[in-house]
Amino acid sequence: MYRAASHNNMMPLEAHKSSGRSSMASSSQDGSVDNVNAKGDPDMRGYLLKWTNYLKGYQKRYFVLSKTVLMYFRSPSDVPAHPRGSIRLKGASVSTEESYSFAIHKPGDQTFHLKASSEVERQRWVTAIELAKTRAGKGDDSSGNEADLEDDDDVDVSSKDDLQGVIRNLNLKIDELNACYEQISKQGRSLQGLIADLESVNIPAEANSKAKAVVERATLFRLTSSALLNASKEFVVMAQAEGKKWQKMLGHEHDQRTRLAEMVEQLAKQHSNLEEAAKAESAKVSSFMQQVSTSGSTAKGVPTGPSDEDEFFDAVDQFPEEFVVSVSVPTPEGQPSFIRTHKRTESSMSLNNENADISNMADSDEETDDKMQRQERQISVITRKNAPPVGSSKRALQGINEADFRNVPATFTTDRKSRGRPRRTAIPFRPTASLSLWSIMKNCIGRDLSKIPMPVNFSEPLSMIQRLTEDFEYSDILDRAAAVDDHFEQMAYVASFTVSSYATTAVRTNKPFNPMLGETFEFDRREDFGWRAIGEQVSHHPPMVAQHVESKDWVCWQEFTASTKFRGKYLQVIPLGITHLVFRKTDNHYTWRKVTTTVNNIIVGKLWIDQSGDMEIKNHKTGDVCMLKYSSYSYFSRDTPRKVTGAVTDSAGNVKYVLNGTWDDSIAVAKVLGDNSSKKEVIETDAPTTLWKRNQLPPNSDKMYNFGKFALELNEPEEGVAPTDSRNRPDQRLMEQGNWDEANKYKQKLEDKQRAARKHREATAENPNTPPDEVAASIRKHYTEPVWFERRKDPLTGSPIWITNGKYWDCKAKQDWSMCPDIF
Repeated sequence: MYRAASHNNMMPLEAHKSSGRSSMASSSQDGSVDNVNAKGDPDMRGYLLKWTNYLKGYQKRYFVLSKTVLMYFRSPSDVPAHPRGSIRLKGASVSTEESYSFAIHKPGDQTFHLKASSEVERQRWVTAIELAKTRAGKGDDSSGNEADLEDDDDVDVSSKDDLQGVIRNLNLKIDELNACYEQISKQGRSLQGLIADLESVNIPAEANSKAKAVVERATLFRLTSSALLNASKEFVVMAQAEGKKWQKMLGHEHDQRTRLAEMVEQLAKQHSNLEEAAKAESAKVSSFMQQVSTSGSTAKGVPTGPSDEDEFFDAVDQFPEEFVVSVSVPTPEGQPSFIRTHKRTESSMSLNNENADISNMADSDEETDDKMQRQERQISVITRKNAPPVGSSKRALQGINEADFRNVPATFTTDRKSRGRPRRTAIPFRPTASLSLWSIMKNCIGRDLSKIPMPVNFSEPLSMIQRLTEDFEYSDILDRAAAVDDHFEQMAYVASFTVSSYATTAVRTNKPFNPMLGETFEFDRREDFGWRAIGEQVSHHPPMVAQHVESKDWVCWQEFTASTKFRGKYLQVIPLGITHLVFRKTDNHYTWRKVTTTVNNIIVGKLWIDQSGDMEIKNHKTGDVCMLKYSSYSYFSRDTPRKVTGAVTDSAGNVKYVLNGTWDDSIAVAKVLGDNSSKKEVIETDAPTTLWKRNQLPPNSDKMYNFGKFALELNEPEEGVAPTDSRNRPDQRLMEQGNWDEANKYKQKLEDKQRAARKHREATAENPNTPPDEVAASIRKHYTEPVWFERRKDPLTGSPIWITNGKYWDCKAKQDWSMCPDIF
């Protein structure tokens, strides 16, 4: 934040060519002046005397001028974490008083009465504050212009904002020159007055005093003039540099217009040719139909109606005839390997986490029992769209028969609506309250961010545990996967299931509630979906959710934690946990990691979400691997937005199935025909089959946080659940009911309660006899450790993992919740 000040005397107004702004100086601990800013902001730091009250008078405080905010601390060691107070300079006025004093007053806020050690030091502070006020008046809180003098080929001219930034920076430079001019004029008048007084003085002692004042004024005048001169030089240099950029902008715009004109002309010609061809074909069809009606018979080749082979026409139409997939194949012996199982691409590389367990998990999640290294290569796929799927006249994959299997239908939209108890189909509409992110961020300056609650306005009335449970909306895919015998086909189903969990993220831009430590969520859907789930927040720093879902034919468990990267315009969420899936009939054990989620337009614009990166799904029993590639969205790409491609390979790298689709709509799979050796660069597939299709959103979903039917049921009140269940969380329930103001107040109470409980745990760990504070004493039962999950060693990864202890459902049957902590 702030660079330590050196203790050597330096010029107070030095110009830095690298930043393009005048750096201001400050007083160090011994009263000397140090340059403390390498980027050219009008930043200063040093000791000043601040008026406190009539009892204590002036007290020595350490002041820091940063951008447009003046803060003070007790000592330099408190910078920047513990400011004693601050004042924003926008709209403030600065007045000088007698005996090296000056005052900063902001109407409706506060007034700082300050005193420097000398007249020179006072003027340095006043000049720096005046320059900061100038920038604040222009709304510029950034570090200023940082334009580099680059070669013509390196100038970025792709954005309209670039030109606006240039103009804004030039205006700021002009304002700086005006501010320096005003200071020169003021100090020049003072110097002239002192010289006039000196001429009328006859007493030598008084003459010496006046002469000393003249010298000080002359020094200030020289320094300010030097700053004005340097700023003028920088202005000229910057104008020359930006002139090159303007030329490039104009040239680029001219080229773009020329290319656009050529494209429009070409499109017009193509449109004309298509119209002529359509008219010709229409004439041929009309002539042909007349011949058919005359002859009274059906011409050869004219279809009379749909056939059985057309059952999957939608997948055939959407499945491209040619595309490229990434295949994970073993590395030949003697060659270096580059990619391990569950690898991450560069865009989704796991970050270092301050929690040791998370770091170990991110670094050592590789399967220790799989010594074979793998590498990636590209294979072209050609699809036979007119051929019937292999193995059946209707479909290539076995699927599921409800009468023969386990009374679980193939799709959610068929019989599941009529089974089980009635569930709600709507929630109160979202209030039309608006709140900008900047209005929250500007009030966080100088405050501890861990104590600033995020308003519910940016959330949706679901917790992160409930959001993870929503991944099993399309659990019928796993039911069909459990019914098949071919493990390659089963892998294709599992891959489709992993894609389906992202179906609603395209329209769901609100963040879920962060669960409280010890918060749980159970979802028993055995009566209609055939599974039940339990999840618990097992860690708060970093946040981590453990979940266990069990069905008659499969069981799934996972840890979910994530690392984030904020890039200014977008936020990347990088999941670190691994998901495990085991089918009871075959003992096939699958693992995978989720891909990177990117939230775009964080500060300005409409939020939208993208999924990108590689997902590697592995069957640890057979060695089969499915490599799914989530293509990141690009405005200039011709690819289908939100595209997902993949290939199922055996342990030797031979391709068995290929997948293609989008993560927000559907996934289709096609079986590879003929020889599918891992050395082939081009493979041919059978007609595709749709394995997953997104459910349509209910009416008025846009007014209900874009929830689907399944999401609407997640937070429905239910009796008999644990007191720590997300459905019992007051602030989340208040938000769902539309009482956002009350929800924000209750959210603050819950977070204060959680912080007090954490402090009590830490104090108790150090001293068991420490009495709790007022908030901690009101908690009936403190949280100590996870109740329904325990830490064990994962046999596949060798890392610790949270596994269910199997006690939850027994306790629910007995309604024994004595082990639950008091968190709400």
